[in-house]
Amino acid sequence: MSAHELRRSVMSALSTVTHPTTGSDVVSAGNVQDLHVDEDGSVTFGFLLRGDDPGDMVKRARETAEDVAGVTSVKVNVQLPQMTPAGSSGGPGGGLKPGSVPAPTPKPGLLGSVGHVVAVSSGKGGVGKSMVASNLAAALALAGHRVGLLDADIYGPNIPLMFGEERRPQVSGAKGSEMIEPLEAHGVRLMSLGFLLDKDQPAIMRGPLIAGILKQFLEQVAWGALDVLVVDMPPGTGDAQLSLVQTIDLDGAVMVTTPQEVSTGDVRRGIKMFERVNTRVLGIVENMAGLACPHCDEVIDVFGTGGGEALAKEMKIDFLGRVPLDPAVREAGDAGRPTVVGAPNSAAALALVGVTDAVQERLGILVPS
Repeated sequence: MSAHELRRSVMSALSTVTHPTTGSDVVSAGNVQDLHVDEDGSVTFGFLLRGDDPGDMVKRARETAEDVAGVTSVKVNVQLPQMTPAGSSGGPGGGLKPGSVPAPTPKPGLLGSVGHVVAVSSGKGGVGKSMVASNLAAALALAGHRVGLLDADIYGPNIPLMFGEERRPQVSGAKGSEMIEPLEAHGVRLMSLGFLLDKDQPAIMRGPLIAGILKQFLEQVAWGALDVLVVDMPPGTGDAQLSLVQTIDLDGAVMVTTPQEVSTGDVRRGIKMFERVNTRVLGIVENMAGLACPHCDEVIDVFGTGGGEALAKEMKIDFLGRVPLDPAVREAGDAGRPTVVGAPNSAAALALVGVTDAVQERLGILVPS
């Protein structure tokens, strides 16, 4: 079978996948876009996931294409609808007393009434970056600030799990000026690609598509008035990081590392990236810094000790704090609650609140009263 004939067979099969409410098939409705079939039988297509489309439509479309005779592999690039920005909708308020914090100064470009934008970044994965971002956002909300959390870690969107959210965001507004409504949990407004994908669906996307999704999450989400927007960055120094720092005016970046050299070396490169794009690094957080033995109270330095603090001194930037290895972090995260909410008296939670206080001080944010 030629690639042309196989493409026709795949399109025919996909036309049997229908929306459970409207009955429209994904081909005629325009969900399936740019379908390409190679001579070896590999299939690639985009799937436009609109606000009222159930997430399992992507999975059904992929499985249907995989079942076509002659198809060897299927890659699906999930896309969000191209919507015209209509400004902020106001969203749910934070209930702060008038004058308790400075009125947010609108950020130039894509965001409306957002006072401060803080990126949480790391040089490599697996160091607890998303955990720090989640707890920073939750702790700021507990302090009385209006907070949003943007999950920019497209390939590893863990924020939905950490906040215990499985709902799908809704789209509101007139046609041509729609806005995506962020979800809210533990006082934090949330947006993540994880809300739009099936639980086991990988995000298979190239750089330009990632940049487009992140731009939409900034421009076409009704964040409302925020004192702080926390951005959970992907690890490393790739397309997503550069797109964000070139698109939005960041007030600063928080770098997360573990104590060992393999982590601090990568963070060093991340710091230099932010310096090259004129973004202020607020400081370094050293995560997984020692484990208190439950039997003898001795602190075991599983990943070494002091690496983050030494790096901060070397790079002449602030050291924001040290967060110990603590079972409470895993337990609270698995339960869908940031540690500062789920285990507020744990050693890790107290350390994370200290980090949050340090970030507030460096941003010049007044604590609501």
